[in-house]
Amino acid sequence: MALKIKLVKSFAGAPFDQVAAIKGLGLKKFGDERLLKDTPAIRGMIFKVKHLVSHEVVAGEAPPSKRRKPRKTVLREAARAKEATAE
Repeated sequence: MALKIKLVKSFAGAPFDQVAAIKGLGLKKFGDERLLKDTPAIRGMIFKVKHLVSHEVVAGEAPPSKRRKPRKTVLREAARAKEATAE
């Protein structure tokens, strides 16, 4: 099971804890949608900002979140790979 979450109202002027909940859900701009795993933590964040988001239960699984390396690490690895091919 997954939850489809959409930001339907602006969070401008909202308290810090609500803005943090919206950021934690991965919503950045008005109209953004995310498909997230249905967990108690996600449900709690949705409850915190229920007046700003709409949500619905969707059949199927949410895609796994991708972990990204920090930009500094990516650039360093690219430089090392370039250096290795130059030799």
